[in-house]
Amino acid sequence: MQDKIGKYMIIKEVGRGSTGNVYLSHDPFYGRDVAIKVYNSEAGSEDDAVVSRKMFFNEANMVGMLQHPNILPIYDAGDEGGRYYVVMEHIHGARTLAAYCKPDNLLRINDVVQIIFKCAKALHYAAHRGVVHRDIKPSNIMLTTNSDVRIVDFGIAIVANSEHSQIRGIAGSPSYMSPEQVQSAEITHRSDLFSLGSVLYELLTGVRPFRASNLSKLLHKIVYATPAPMHTMRPEIPEILEEIVAKCMHKDPAKRYANGKELAAALTRAFQELKDDEDEINKQERFEQLRQLSFFHDFSHAEIWEVLRASDWRSYKPGEEIVREGELDDRFYIIVSGTVNVVQAGSIVGALHKGDCFGETSYVSEARRTATISAHNHVTLMRVSSTLLEQVSTACQLHFTKTFLRALIERLQRAARHEATLTAEMKDKLGVA
Repeated sequence: MQDKIGKYMIIKEVGRGSTGNVYLSHDPFYGRDVAIKVYNSEAGSEDDAVVSRKMFFNEANMVGMLQHPNILPIYDAGDEGGRYYVVMEHIHGARTLAAYCKPDNLLRINDVVQIIFKCAKALHYAAHRGVVHRDIKPSNIMLTTNSDVRIVDFGIAIVANSEHSQIRGIAGSPSYMSPEQVQSAEITHRSDLFSLGSVLYELLTGVRPFRASNLSKLLHKIVYATPAPMHTMRPEIPEILEEIVAKCMHKDPAKRYANGKELAAALTRAFQELKDDEDEINKQERFEQLRQLSFFHDFSHAEIWEVLRASDWRSYKPGEEIVREGELDDRFYIIVSGTVNVVQAGSIVGALHKGDCFGETSYVSEARRTATISAHNHVTLMRVSSTLLEQVSTACQLHFTKTFLRALIERLQRAARHEATLTAEMKDKLGVA
């Protein structure tokens, strides 16, 4: 490879495939790094060369055509001395989804849903412009370092009303082909949705929906077989995702989602359901944490749930101020984990630990804070609004009052003991009997 192609400076090779090689390059005009795919237009048989040239013209036809945040943009295309090339965005550190299709390296279910949602929106955009990708698979979907998505490689795409020659017949990656692709029937945007459903299946389970010992058996399964239920491989997969994948991969294109937008809407509902389930799990974990605190020893389970609904949780870093001396605040705080410092007049006068509370005077009156409280280490607090607490059951409020009084009495006793100790030390220093 030469040091330059067109106006672009070649930096290094970053990928190699059957149809061509990809190089990290630099665009001096725009001052940016780009990726350049150089097609193998002269390698192999004459048929291979023809296919390669067709793929080039197909992608060259996409220059400036598909401008969507989740489709890798093609900036330029050219022919230099018989070398066909296309210039694309280069994304530093990006990986294809193929890296996350292994059982021991699966993404979180929520993350998978968000990725496929973006793909569905991108495919809807492409279909609206008359483009069917025809080769959706994990290695043609890139995940950036900030978890964004780019669909790549439109080399075998079908473009409506295109004057350029296109690859006819069976084309694509067999494991992700739709039944109509296998049978050389009419291909529409719903074929891409079938392939995207296959990708979703593999990202969730780590296995492909159709597997066979040879190509003939594989293609037969795509046309006639039903993939194994996903939850048999990953039990936590919810039923709503089973339903979405089944609809995407229906053998009859007319019974799949009408378009990518409809699929995206279904994924949105699934994401919300997953989020609700996650919130319930978080609530259950928080309930278990509170149940173990000494503060809640006298509370019933129902009363602890009442407190959870009247509160929010917040974490603080070491040294971060939580409440300030002299300010008004109607909330009180219970330490779930960590230690806080009690500061008065700029000096630390005490510390509170897991299970302790502070700010309880706001519950009985609109009193100003008598001390500043700051995090000694990483601290998690439950903040309870005294206004919301007024709406809980009478029994729950009585338990709070009892616990607060006990806490106040213990602090007064500690203060008295501390004062007595200081007095004794002072007498010793002064030699007073």
